[in-house]
Amino acid sequence: MYESGAFVAAHLDPVADEQVQPNGVDLTLAAVERQVEPGRIDTDGKRVGARETVEPDDDGVYRLEPGAYVARYGEVIAVPDDHVGFVFPRSSLIRNSCMLNTAVWDAGYEGRGEGLLQVGHTVEIERGARIAQFVLSTADHEGHYDGTYQGENR
Repeated sequence: MYESGAFVAAHLDPVADEQVQPNGVDLTLAAVERQVEPGRIDTDGKRVGARETVEPDDDGVYRLEPGAYVARYGEVIAVPDDHVGFVFPRSSLIRNSCMLNTAVWDAGYEGRGEGLLQVGHTVEIERGARIAQFVLSTADHEGHYDGTYQGENR
């Protein structure tokens, strides 16, 4: 069962009233990066490839050409016990030929997460614009997230 937007909002910071939706909270765009070197995923570890920061124009607008980018969210998220988090793209991204891909957010994760922003056609996105929606669902679990990305981007 998905939780209410008000419940989800209590686990994010900062959150403005207009971000709270009936079943989740909108996440905003804080930064954009482009991977410039190969990463590696092994059977016993991983390495994220080097990235470069994509700078917005003087008005805080990112003009993104087709390609793959890493979008960092503006909110710090703390997934509570007995829950799992999911991020979905806002329909405005999809309607502008963009997609946002993310992974499961395990119970106990805390940090300022990121998603893979795939741009199919040139788009302009203002820093602080709402690009995704974070939802929480109740879930059975054993243990808490204690991985490499705990506390990321804080």
